[in-house]
Amino acid sequence: MANEPVSVMFKVYCLSVMTLVAATYTVVLRYTRTVSSTAMYFSTTAVCITEVIKLFLSLGMLTKETGSFGRLKASIVEHVFWSPKELLKLSVPSVVYAVQNNMAFVALSNLDAAVYQVTYQLKIPCTALCMVLMLNRSLSRLQWFSVFMLCLGVTLVQWKPAEATKVQVEQNPFLGFMAIAVAVLCSGFAGVYFEKVLKSSDTSLWVRNIQMYLSGIVVTLAGVYMTEGAQVIEKGFFYGYTPWVCFVVFLASVGGLYTSVVVKYTDNIMKGFSAAAAIVLSTVASVTLFGLQITTTFACGAMLVCVSIYLYGLPKQDTTKLPRADTDKEARQKLITV
Repeated sequence: MANEPVSVMFKVYCLSVMTLVAATYTVVLRYTRTVSSTAMYFSTTAVCITEVIKLFLSLGMLTKETGSFGRLKASIVEHVFWSPKELLKLSVPSVVYAVQNNMAFVALSNLDAAVYQVTYQLKIPCTALCMVLMLNRSLSRLQWFSVFMLCLGVTLVQWKPAEATKVQVEQNPFLGFMAIAVAVLCSGFAGVYFEKVLKSSDTSLWVRNIQMYLSGIVVTLAGVYMTEGAQVIEKGFFYGYTPWVCFVVFLASVGGLYTSVVVKYTDNIMKGFSAAAAIVLSTVASVTLFGLQITTTFACGAMLVCVSIYLYGLPKQDTTKLPRADTDKEARQKLITV
């Protein structure tokens, strides 16, 4: 199953949905943290609920995959109750993803959605480095060039950040940037680690998700009561929740599952570049909802990121073998002639 072939249209569908989900999630989360006039909810509880929903969705998908409740039960018993080492192995990305998801709330509480979306793409160079070190992969010169072009685009965006005029809360841009830095490191490592686990065995994708989300629920629940325990006990777990907050949780849940599918059937850097395409959608929404004022450096930086997406997607051309084959053929002809 690790090498299960899928159609190009299926890959395009997954990447397109991921782009839409990423853009919408960023904008709506930003809205709930800065513009919404209701009482502020606890972000740690939203991260925890997201893990619970993803667990139930994965159970539903595994039920469909196995075809019966009997095989579902046997699969869970084998891979969950009788596989403590596998649970421990998947607890590593669970912890890292929990930190990453919480950092997203901190970052979007202090940075505009479009600025966040562009800056967050720094996860791609981090992912590329992790792939080289952990998966022994190599990137072509064009891919490396596109990665550095992406970094240049992000630098231009941060050189003179665009400002929003409709934000109602005080912000700390430095705190937002630090949160993104932590999230970038977490995203690169956890994504490649999970990809390595997925592609190193024939275990079902949904089984791996269940293993990871079980650990994730424990980790995020501990995070709730370690950071905001007293307030949660006083005000309630769902304090400040609105339909928009529920929509954020839903998007985070769907986005997490699509991330797993894309990692399984494509590659991790491609997932990152597909998310970069959400910059355009986030920018348009930010201008409309938050009064974002686009600067020249922001526009140039965003354009460089989009160009880097195109360059990375170009097919690889392995021309090293063709000249060598032609040379060998010519040498044999000369020998025959002699």
